[in-house]
Amino acid sequence: MYDRPYLEISPITSASGTVRLPGSKSISNRALLLAALSPGRTTLRGLLDSDDTRVMIDALRILGCLIQCEDDKVEIQGINNLTSRQNPVEPFDLFLGNAGTAMRPLTATLALLGVHAKVHGVPRMHERPIKDLVDALVDVGCRIKYLGQEGYPPLLIEPRDVQQEATFKQRLKTPLHVRADVSSQFLSALLMALPLVARDDICIEVVGELISKPYIEITLKTLAQFGVHVLKNGFKRFVIPKSSSYSSPGQVFVEADASSASYFIALGALASAGPDVGGEENKIQSISSHSTEVKPALDSLVRIEGVGQDSIQGDIAFIHAAKTMGALVEPGPHWIHARRGAWPLRAIDLDCNAIPDAAMTLAVMALYADAPSTLRNIGSWRVKETDRIHAVATECRKLGAAVKTGADWIEVSPIPKGHWKGATIHTYDDHRMAMCFSLAALNPDRVPVVIEDPKCVGKTYPKYFQDFLGICHTPAEFIPVLCIDGPSASGKGTLATALAERLGYHYLDSGALYRVCAYAALQLGISLDIEHEERLADLARNLNIEFKGEQILLGGVDVSGAVRSEQGGINASKISLIPGVRYALVELQHSFRKLPGLVADGRDMGSVIFPNARLKVFLTASASERAKRRHKQLISKGFQAKIEDLLADLESRDLRDSTRSVAPLVPAKGACHLDNSTLSIEQSVAEVMRWWQEVSPSVQ
Repeated sequence: MYDRPYLEISPITSASGTVRLPGSKSISNRALLLAALSPGRTTLRGLLDSDDTRVMIDALRILGCLIQCEDDKVEIQGINNLTSRQNPVEPFDLFLGNAGTAMRPLTATLALLGVHAKVHGVPRMHERPIKDLVDALVDVGCRIKYLGQEGYPPLLIEPRDVQQEATFKQRLKTPLHVRADVSSQFLSALLMALPLVARDDICIEVVGELISKPYIEITLKTLAQFGVHVLKNGFKRFVIPKSSSYSSPGQVFVEADASSASYFIALGALASAGPDVGGEENKIQSISSHSTEVKPALDSLVRIEGVGQDSIQGDIAFIHAAKTMGALVEPGPHWIHARRGAWPLRAIDLDCNAIPDAAMTLAVMALYADAPSTLRNIGSWRVKETDRIHAVATECRKLGAAVKTGADWIEVSPIPKGHWKGATIHTYDDHRMAMCFSLAALNPDRVPVVIEDPKCVGKTYPKYFQDFLGICHTPAEFIPVLCIDGPSASGKGTLATALAERLGYHYLDSGALYRVCAYAALQLGISLDIEHEERLADLARNLNIEFKGEQILLGGVDVSGAVRSEQGGINASKISLIPGVRYALVELQHSFRKLPGLVADGRDMGSVIFPNARLKVFLTASASERAKRRHKQLISKGFQAKIEDLLADLESRDLRDSTRSVAPLVPAKGACHLDNSTLSIEQSVAEVMRWWQEVSPSVQ
């Protein structure tokens, strides 16, 4: 996950590939709660691993639920007699972050059971209304106090005494009334909690117009999986049959998140097949007088796995909306294919009440349309992780769009080519703002987009940017490169890996490539001599190598120890004398330049391999300081060494490196010099990051 202040996304020109989506947040937290309330053991597969599910799991554990997480499955032992675990003096303290899918259902469950608990979250959670749910619970006899502003969390839930319990049971015999025109989660919370106290039939009557009806369908279908079958009369009246009780289905498969699918459907709709798409030879006139239809190429396909036309999630209706805008979308039972179709996209005027989360993606797609688009009936946006109507309008305007808004609607005008503005997108600690505005990087003016606080996607999709950028493509010149070079033992590897981690970029340890190539050749029985030049060059060109911090992976296997050994260095010297290998490794080094960017460590990076790198750093330190560092490193690994010998060796190597006839060790043209003799790694990273920000595009 990108745990850093910002992520620069270079201009994206095309996209193709396959994405496997994480589990649905809505289904995951419902399944977690119902599994905890069901006797026996339940196995959940495909469960979303995110901030929202983690706070739910943490809360359930505090309440006494045994939960084991292992690889792709979660084992849950249902809570036995929750009320017996409470402390009448010290309430359970449940921190629920900004997870509405945890806050609302747990509030209802604990209140109806009369469990002593405090529920609270992040500041934004304390701005999200809960009054309609609390009113319904208090009306039936539950005891709930506001600990802050009335109508909002945090809440204190208190046990009932004997007399209050009698009143509570009596009131359950009359219909409960709940407003659900602000959030459907209030109704979902009651539907999931009331089976725990259903001694008789319990009726819920909805006051006002229920919004986000598809989310209620998710709740009802999840309830049925756990043995509770709710009767409904339209979406106005629901009945939980008497003696309803939860039973574990044994195993539950959580389908992938349909809301997350919207970003990749949109990516397919916006991305061309490559540099030729968009040319006159690829266009035919479409039905719309304003649009052109692009004949899709096979390599433009974006395949989304884990969710499809059989989904129980309402946001799967986004497929129809995308098709209306001209996208070519083909859904299967558990997969979706998306390609560019009409171009520009067709403007829409759409009631988005049934797809409130996915509708945000439509707002960004509207920037690429042929006329203004209007999204209606989205009042729920106002009370989500942020006021999304205000947030979407503000950030679209930064990009150059004209936007109009109302209480429950937004109109977004397209941005003509030549009028896009590079922008830093503020994400408001809202995961969907970060994800949907990543699509602005496909703009035709090839201006970069910066996403603030990219880690906020951890709420529902921690690996979003890795997956998104992993199938996006752009010419190499658009991808930023930072090169680090310097003499032996200057700490360039440590600095480079730290910078790559800070920026979220790929990392290339070029000095290790010859070592890995030699190691791979010997493993295959190929001698390191000129007679095998062709085979060695072919091997070098196709090495499956990855650098992860201090690890060097070859074909997914950690070979760090073997290639960094003394013998590994000797073998590297042998293979480096073979011209075909050197040329092949140049190609391999170029292949590391991938979105979102690259930090390259080693000789010739800034002068030969990436001469147009955005920033080149020549890192050095005094020979005595480098000798001390090398001595400390060797001693920590159990090797005996003398500082005097190490110093003499480094001084000798510096002289050889700087006076070589081929590729002498000198700073690349335009390199920034950094002497880190007296600097910590944190100070060195801070200085290079300052330089990086100075040379990065100004997209404020």
